[in-house]
This record gives sequence, C-alpha cells and structure tokens, in this order.
Amino acid sequence: MTNPPAHGNAPVKVLVVDDSAFMRFTISKHLNNTPGIVVVGVAHDGREALGLIPELSPDVITLDVEMPRLDGISTLKEIMRTNPLPVVMLSSLTSDGAIETVQALTLGAVDFIAKPIYKANMAAILDEVAAKVLRASKARVWPLGRMAKTGELKPLPSTNKTMRALQPGEKVVVIGSSTGGPRALNMLIPLLPGNLPASVVVIQHMPVGFTRSLAERLNTISHLSVKEAEPGDNLIVGRCLVAPGGFHMTLDEKTSVALNQNPPMHGVRPAVDITMLSIAERYRDRVVGVILTGMGSDGTNGAALIHGFGGWVIAEAEESCVVWGMPRSVVEAGAADEIIPLPNVADAIIRAVGK
Repeated sequence: MTNPPAHGNAPVKVLVVDDSAFMRFTISKHLNNTPGIVVVGVAHDGREALGLIPELSPDVITLDVEMPRLDGISTLKEIMRTNPLPVVMLSSLTSDGAIETVQALTLGAVDFIAKPIYKANMAAILDEVAAKVLRASKARVWPLGRMAKTGELKPLPSTNKTMRALQPGEKVVVIGSSTGGPRALNMLIPLLPGNLPASVVVIQHMPVGFTRSLAERLNTISHLSVKEAEPGDNLIVGRCLVAPGGFHMTLDEKTSVALNQNPPMHGVRPAVDITMLSIAERYRDRVVGVILTGMGSDGTNGAALIHGFGGWVIAEAEESCVVWGMPRSVVEAGAADEIIPLPNVADAIIRAVGK
C-alpha cells in the first residue's frame, strides 16, 4: 500500500535524522518555525530512527546519508521495505555524495538537499529544506520492489551495446521527469531493448553534479548505452543521452547537442519543455514524448507541440506517480495520446517507435 499523503490543516510531522547535533538542532528549529510543520522527534542514526518511526508516525523523514551504526542508504532501504514514507535525503556536495544520493532516489527517496560544505552557509538551505519537506508530504511512495518488472537489477556487460546512426524515418524518444523521476527511470530505461530503432533523450530535473551519477548508474543496468550529454553529441540509435544538471539542452542546426545556461524555465534548468520543443521542431511526427512523475507543468508545451505535429505522447498514469503533476498537466491540456502506468511505459514506447 502507498502511504496516504498529509491532508487537511494538520501540520506535517517530521522526524529529523542526522548524526550531527548541530544539524539536528538547526534543521529542527527552522522546521518548527515554519508554518504547517512540526518536528515530532530527532534521531542521531538510522537504528534510532527505525525505532522511533512506529512510535511517532511521522509524515516525512529528513535523512542524512552519512551516519554511524546504520547509514542513510541502509536506513532508507529498511523504511521502504517495512513502512514506506516520504524521505528527503541530506547529502554531501562530493562525487561520492552524488552517487549515494542517486542510489537513494532510485530506492524511493522523494527528494534530496545538498548540504553546504561549511556550517556558516547552512542558513542558505534551510528554506529549501522546509519547502521540500512540505512538497514531500504530498508525495506517494511504495515498498521496494512494487511495480518493478526488473526486480534486483544486475549490471549488464557493456560489450553487448551497439550504436549506429539514426536513419531517415526513425524516431526520437524524449522522456521528461522530476520528483520521483530517478526511481521511475531506474525502472523504465532498463526495460528498453538495445536494438530499439530510436534515439532516446532524458531530461530529469537535477542540479549540477548529480545527472552524471544518474547516467552512469543507468548505464550499468541498461541495454542502451547511457551517458550525460555533452556539446556536439549526436542523436544515435542504441544510446540514451541525459541532459546535464544546470543546463538547458537543445539541438543545433546540425542536430547535435547544444547546451546553454539561459534563465530557468518553470523554475528549473534543464527544462523538459526546452528540449522537447527543440527536438519536435526538428523531427516533428518522428518524436515520441514521455512525461513521467513530477511536480508542476514542465513538458506540457513540448508535449502539445509533439502531439500537434502528429508525434506520439505518453503520460504516466496517476496510479504509479510519486507526484501526478507534470503528467496531469499534459493530460488536462489534451496532449496525451496514452495514459499508462509506469510498469507498462516501456512497452508503450516500443509500440510507439514501431508505428
């Protein structure tokens, strides 16, 4: 069963889990001073947190990645196995922190916050913590293994992956996702066959430094070759390009990848709309647009253009979304050709590519 999101005027109950007394105090104080939030408990490691959850029944948990006795990843796995709740991870701004954060998101964490290197900079992220806790309280989460056809995904040998140029008439699949997206992509991309006669592009809302880890993780478990996009990359069959965090991704006049740091759209960069609009203008009815779980309306304009050009648009169904915001916006705009639960999206893409 999913957890019921917080409803009504009751404050969101939060359990703060961090091995740092400074972090526990600072985060708790700020959250308690935020309207609509009450901290019901604190824990100094994962083992203590697991003992407090049945007693306190929190709506949201903030969870540090690095802790003694039981670390954040192990704690998250146990939460998702026994008592699925919305979890916001706090991770370090390092390459190791990015790898662990992506792992946490694929395991079911709703969101994450990168902790500042210096305590003096902590104030800058406290509003972000509060905002993400409130957003997480509206999310739905599932036990580990729910909906996944793939079970425990094992690394695939990279030697099996073949790539070739996109031929005239072949399709481009553009996938957009936000909150809950890394876990959805972790389920979806490995189900796409290596011989899919299409090029695949992914735009996942993420900041700089995290999309490379996401791409590398997906590459190890997928039949497609997955990489973070770089300027000059071409759309080729057998490869999935992930838009890099902090950059909008478009196609230039040679249909090669171009990146820019123009202002955010819908408050995000990369924005799904910008990539979808660019690819739709170039490939028109040869585009398959896919909008997965996420908050807001990013992707609606792009999906509408794809739909208008005679391409095919797939929206994830509400029943499998962590947040049914972006797909709902596409559906309400009349731009969705199919509304499909996540476990069936890969088959829908394969069918759409073959049309």
